[in-house]
Amino acid sequence: MKQLVVLSGKGGTGKTITTAALAHLASQDRPVVLVDADVDAANLELVLNPERLALHEFRAGQVAEIDADACTACGRCANVCRFDAIVVGDTYQVDRMKCEGCASCYWQCPADAITLLEALAGEWYRSDTRFGPLFHAHLYAGQENSGKLVALVRQHGRLLAVEEKRDLVLIDGPPGIGCPVIAASTGVDLALLVAEPTVAGVHDLERVLATTRHFGVQALVVVNKFDINPERTDEIAAFCNEQDVPVAGRIPYDDVVTEAMVRGQPVTAFANGPVSQSLHRIWDRLERHLSED
Repeated sequence: MKQLVVLSGKGGTGKTITTAALAHLASQDRPVVLVDADVDAANLELVLNPERLALHEFRAGQVAEIDADACTACGRCANVCRFDAIVVGDTYQVDRMKCEGCASCYWQCPADAITLLEALAGEWYRSDTRFGPLFHAHLYAGQENSGKLVALVRQHGRLLAVEEKRDLVLIDGPPGIGCPVIAASTGVDLALLVAEPTVAGVHDLERVLATTRHFGVQALVVVNKFDINPERTDEIAAFCNEQDVPVAGRIPYDDVVTEAMVRGQPVTAFANGPVSQSLHRIWDRLERHLSED
């Protein structure tokens, strides 16, 4: 069983569109498990149209709660709270959106009226798609521990792949280089880095490449919409050559990608034009790398 993650140094580079196309191509000759690790803004489901099979709560962090019957309204909790999370009244309450779970109020309350509860931070799902099972999640607004939620959906995807003897776990990773990216990429067999030919394209690629290298993950690069700025595309190719990082392919700009998204289809299943052909070649190269021991 192999794990392939698709990453980018920033959002909006075409990472999810690439992942959906790879899911379509990979599933034609091998059983695949899909993971959408962008829990802050999951959108792989927009292309794959999954059927949800199970929903699970995700709890992380703590939030304070005041027992109104035990509260003496002494005001000590409001005095020690640095986040203005205490709502003052005849009895005191906690504004859950402001509470950071620091426990200052808990330790200072003389009436033991405050408890710390595990916060409901989001949900994660197991779904079914025409290309294989999908694990994805939704982190609630303002909640933390997205890296923990990414690790959770990855773990369940990997366990299912082992249990059902599926050959590939394909991960649509989050953008950037932060904790969610680390959780999505640690321990995978191969990373595909999607770059765009913009002024910041090389800089974004440098950031995510440094992250994968730090964790010992082999990486390949693909340049999306390469033909909108050939000069920047050549700059990215030169950088990859300097860094000894293979360029797996170049994807041209084409409105057919948008048409495919509107219809909820990977572009490779929607049309057999230049974009699809380039993605076929990219998958062939990725497959060769994944087959290497």
